[in-house]
Amino acid sequence: MLRCRRADGSTTWQRQDGRRAAFFPLHDLTHYAVETELGFRDGFYGLVAAGWEIADTGGGKGARGPLPAETLAVEHLVGMLDTERPSRTEWTAADVNRQAALFAGAGGRPAPRAVTDADLARVRARVRELFGRWAALAVGDTLELAFADAPSAAR
Repeated sequence: MLRCRRADGSTTWQRQDGRRAAFFPLHDLTHYAVETELGFRDGFYGLVAAGWEIADTGGGKGARGPLPAETLAVEHLVGMLDTERPSRTEWTAADVNRQAALFAGAGGRPAPRAVTDADLARVRARVRELFGRWAALAVGDTLELAFADAPSAAR
């Protein structure tokens, strides 16, 4: 289960069962690495920190309405990193930036800020560290992470 506690003490949570239970913890940890290492404030965790319910972040069809452009860009980047895991190949910054621009353009949005190979190396190192911590947990243990700073535009 993913449970997020905001600075004001309110919480939002989501249970992941079945096949989703194997995928989403790693996906959510990848979000954390991308958002904290690259300073995104309107990604998944930024929206949650700003008061969004987890259910409202799925496709922008919740009570909060459409997702901010940065949220979509972060989700696309996380998705690209998710595809690296089973393939055991790494996208270059040029590959990531090209795909991100195509994805944004298809949705009528400008290309997101470019990432560098150094950015991706930092994110991948953080992902490996977080995955290691996750794998080391005993059944029933909790991994707690802090997401600092309020998002900029998702309010």
